[in-house]
Amino acid sequence: MASFKTLILGTLGLVPEVLGANLLASHYTGKIFSLSYTGGGSNATLVNKSSIGGCGTLPAWLHVDSNATTVYCVDEDWNGSGLLSSYSVESDGSLKQTGRAITAGASVHGSPYGSGTEDGYGFIATVQYDPSTLSTYKLPLSNASTLAQKLQFNMSEPGPNSRQNAPHPHAAQLDPTGRFLIVPDLGADFIRIFSIDAETGNLTACEPGKADPGDGPRHGAWWAPEAGSTLGQRLYTVNELGNSVSAWTATYPDEGCLTLTKTQTLSTYAEGSSSAPNGSKAAEVHVAGNFLYAANRADETFGPQNDSMATYSIDPSSGDIKWVEATPAHAWFPRTFSINKAGTLVAVGGQTSSNVAIIARDPETGKLGDLLTNLAIATPGTPQQEDGLSAVVWLD
Repeated sequence: MASFKTLILGTLGLVPEVLGANLLASHYTGKIFSLSYTGGGSNATLVNKSSIGGCGTLPAWLHVDSNATTVYCVDEDWNGSGLLSSYSVESDGSLKQTGRAITAGASVHGSPYGSGTEDGYGFIATVQYDPSTLSTYKLPLSNASTLAQKLQFNMSEPGPNSRQNAPHPHAAQLDPTGRFLIVPDLGADFIRIFSIDAETGNLTACEPGKADPGDGPRHGAWWAPEAGSTLGQRLYTVNELGNSVSAWTATYPDEGCLTLTKTQTLSTYAEGSSSAPNGSKAAEVHVAGNFLYAANRADETFGPQNDSMATYSIDPSSGDIKWVEATPAHAWFPRTFSINKAGTLVAVGGQTSSNVAIIARDPETGKLGDLLTNLAIATPGTPQQEDGLSAVVWLD
């Protein structure tokens, strides 16, 4: 992975200076690593400060609360006994486990929600890909924690893609108001929507948003013209099977359910590309300012074991998206990426390469620039398998 230094674009000349910024990276060997990024430009360094277990055998996803004081981790264990864990973030960026609950495993994503005393939340929702379920638990987590609610998803017939043999919920994410939970369902081509009873934690199904057949929506990211307002609210989803991103308008009635209507779908590859490379799978999506980003896994657009990041601009008045460019991910099979709050740095986590690459970002143009530093984490994964690095997130 050290050879990634030779893959720098070198066109933007960005030199962000960050002192002591911290990140977390989880790995399918069962550890969560606390990383420290310092310096900038040619002086940038990324080091592993500490690691901790306690999130089962396959920690698949990390959720950091808005104050970066609490971290939740879900375990994808396939053997019928997983863990759902919580950690406090210590002053040096290390983690201390504060609770854990035993689950049935197979969880791939989770988010806290509702009203309570645990950093303002009272519950946490997780989704299970193969069991086709959504599970909720009351916070705080402990050995005595039990299921609060379990929702089983069904579909009347298989989808057009061979992987759409059953519902496959891939994320549980809060909307910006905290009143609704969305669940992109890769198998059913739905964005499932649930209204939240903040006091009891109960989730009630609403009419789902409908993706195109074979899209396979995976994760979502929210955007609005004005922060804190639902006027012009948009949801952007990344579609794993379709290798695309979609834009959805969000409508909030005075009473009742949030509704999502799809307005656009664009490829995660440049216009004119013949097709997505065989075996490639769009993975993750994030918004920063008026820009949207998606990661492509296993496309090797920029050479062997070097996949791509797609950048789109967001029209500030309409919310429509437009292709900007593709740039190197400096990672192989980038399952995850995270943008720091300043918008100057992107941390990309390569699952198969098992590395964290720090890439410069220009907040004004939205363009990604130089590879600033790169760190190998634990052991590399196996192509197209569930091993290697699973998640990376900034703690800023």
